[in-house]
Order: sequence, then C-alpha cells, then structure tokens
Amino acid sequence: MPAYSYTAITDTGIKKKGILSANSEREARRLVKDLQLTPLKIYESKDLGKALKIKNKDIVIMTRQLATLLEANTPIVDAIEITANQLTNKNLVYILFNLKEDIIQGKRLGNSMKKYPGVFSDTYTSMVSAGDASGNLDKVFTRLADYLEESSSIRQKVVSALTYPIILIGFSLVVIISLLAFVLPKVISQFIKAGAELPFITKLLLGISNNIIPILLISLCLGVGIYYSYKNYVKDKKNKINVHKKILNIPLIGNFILDSELERFSSTMELLLASGTNLDVALEECSKIFNNKYLSSVVLDAKKDVIEGKDFINALKKDAIFPDIFIQLISSGYRSGNLIKMFKKVSIFMKSEIENKRAIFLSLLEPVVIILMGGFIMMIVLAILIPIMQMNTLAI
Repeated sequence: MPAYSYTAITDTGIKKKGILSANSEREARRLVKDLQLTPLKIYESKDLGKALKIKNKDIVIMTRQLATLLEANTPIVDAIEITANQLTNKNLVYILFNLKEDIIQGKRLGNSMKKYPGVFSDTYTSMVSAGDASGNLDKVFTRLADYLEESSSIRQKVVSALTYPIILIGFSLVVIISLLAFVLPKVISQFIKAGAELPFITKLLLGISNNIIPILLISLCLGVGIYYSYKNYVKDKKNKINVHKKILNIPLIGNFILDSELERFSSTMELLLASGTNLDVALEECSKIFNNKYLSSVVLDAKKDVIEGKDFINALKKDAIFPDIFIQLISSGYRSGNLIKMFKKVSIFMKSEIENKRAIFLSLLEPVVIILMGGFIMMIVLAILIPIMQMNTLAI
C-alpha cells in the first residue's frame, strides 16, 4: 500500500503535516478529512524509505517490545501489530503496519525492512534476515535490543566526553573576548588621558582589543574556508581514507576514536556471527558501520582475504594501526574457532578502555584550559597593573 504525505489545516487554522497509508490519492484525501482536517496538499511519497528518520530511542523501544512478544511465542504478524499499537511515533507505526502487510503477502521481514534504509541499518536488516532464515527471530531481536541499548550507552559516553570540553573552551573564549572588548579599553583609556607611557604588553593587548571584530571575522572566514576546502578534498575516496588514517594518529584523540570504532565493530561482529552470518558477509556489513573510512577499507581488505581463503588477520596487521591486544585476541579466536567469544571479549575490553581514556582526557583537558585561560587573564591584569606602577613611580 503506497504512502501519502499531506499538508492540512485544523478548524482553528493550525497547519499540520503527516504521512498515511492509502490505496489511492482519493482515499488518502478522505482519510485526512476523517481526522477533522482540511487537506491542502497530498502527494505520494515514493522515496519515503530514505526520507524517514526515526530516533534511535524509538528503534530501541520497538526492538525490545518485539523481542519480548516473540519470546512469548507470539506470531510475528501479531507481534508487529501489538508493538505498533503501543508506539507514539506515527512514522514508525506506519512502517510497522507496512511490514505487517508485506509478511502477510509472503515476503521476508528482513527484505521488507530494506525499503527503509533511513530507519533500519544494514546490520539490523542482515541480523533480521539471518534470524528469519534460521527460525530464531526471537533470539535475534533480543540480541538486537541489547546491542542497540549498549551502543546508545557508549554513544552517550562519547558525546558527554566531547561536550564538557567544548563548553569549557567556549566559556573561556567568551570570558577572554569580553575582557578584551569591554574591560581593557575603558581602563587603558584612563592611562592614556593621564599621559602614561604604555608598556609593550599593554599596547599588544590594546591592539587586539581595538581590532577584535575584524580578528573574529577573519577567524570565522578562515574556519569556513578550511571546512569547505576539507569537504572538497575528501570528495576523492583516496584522499578521505588518507585523512581519516592521519586522524587516528593524533595523540589521545586518535586513540579515543579508534577504541570507539573498534568497540562498535567488535560488538557488531559478535552479534552477526552469533546469528549465523558467514564471516565474509559479517565483515562486509561491519565495514559500513565505521565513521572512519580508513578502518572501513582495512576491514574490506580483510573480507577479500577471507573469500580468497587467506588469513584475514594479515590485513588487520598491515599498517599496525590496531592495538596489539585486539590483533592477538582476534587471531587467537580465528585459529581456535572461537571468534564469537573473542569479539565479545574485545568489545568488553574496549568499553573499559573508552571509559578510562575518557576520564584521562577530561582530567588532562580541564587543567590545561584553566591554565591557558588563567595565563591570558594574567596578561590582561599585567597590562593594567604595569602602567599603574609606572604612574606611582613617577609620582614619587
């Protein structure tokens, strides 16, 4: 059943937008009127699968509800309908009812989910397809729910680790700019009226203060120019891979990014392999979850080695970018036939590493920012005190 997007107004003149499922535009118009709305515009949403974006929190709730119902031996069609009736996100409800209709028509759930790439990731659909084929959908949805909840927790920790320093640096810049723009000029103007000779440090900061707006505009233009230059440069795939490789070599930050990427990769590999997915397919699917394209290229090389019957560990060792413990555990698991267990161990280890490095990063960054901010404020204080001391000396 096709989807139709509509724009309508209420009796009080409030404009509303939405999506509904109907057999024709006429039926869609009638359904809109049934909602006590006056339709203004109705059109078929042919690219709805790509356009729809659902919050990760809603996907986690949906997955957990499906897992609970399937564990209770509820038929998949009924489980989807019950879950849809419990959700408040209208877009997700629409998707679930469409999935239900596809299953009734004999289609595979995983294949139907592929129509909504903006909602269900490649890993998600691959897991569901594997579970559907093996008859273990209940276990797959349970593992998916656990995986999504853990991923959300890790993502939140990464965001919190980056949010605090950004706020701290931003506040420091606001304080320094305020002192330069408003406080320093008023104080120095009194010395100039008194005919005092200004020292070099005072002249330097006064020059910055008098040109603070041009300096900020130039800095903004430089930042925008660098950003768009970077975007243009990384349009070439090889350039993007090289840049992302260099990012991983940045002290502290590069290690933190690498650990975060490897934790997500390891937990996803463990999830896919445990559901019965072949190693080469699992590697291909996991290459898509990397934000760092260099790591993605390395995993794709490993996949090629698996297909050719080679030891894929050699591809991971190629540029010595991965931690030794990661290589050792995966190599041991591959040779002993315990890859699933080892990927789980790596995931647990990386989670602890992320937490430790987050704590170290914050503990180092805070005093560094405070020292830099204090140093700059001390310069401003000296720029004011030195002329005062000179005037006192002259008075004596």
